Amino acid sequence: MALYITEECTYCAACEPECPVNAISAGDDIYIIDPNLCNECEGLDEQSCVAVCPAECIVQG
Repeated sequence: MALYITEECTYCAACEPECPVNAISAGDDIYIIDPNLCNECEGLDEQSCVAVCPAECIVQG
């Protein structure tokens, strides 16, 4: 199951460069996570995008 960015996204761009599989891209108003690419940072101690998100808007999809 991939992660999801909610409408609370502030469009700050902190998450995009942190994604190790390049699953995050800019949408029209919020950033979007491609569920076909997101592996929830498998093998890492924490999910990179969740760790840097100031709005805490990245959740389980």
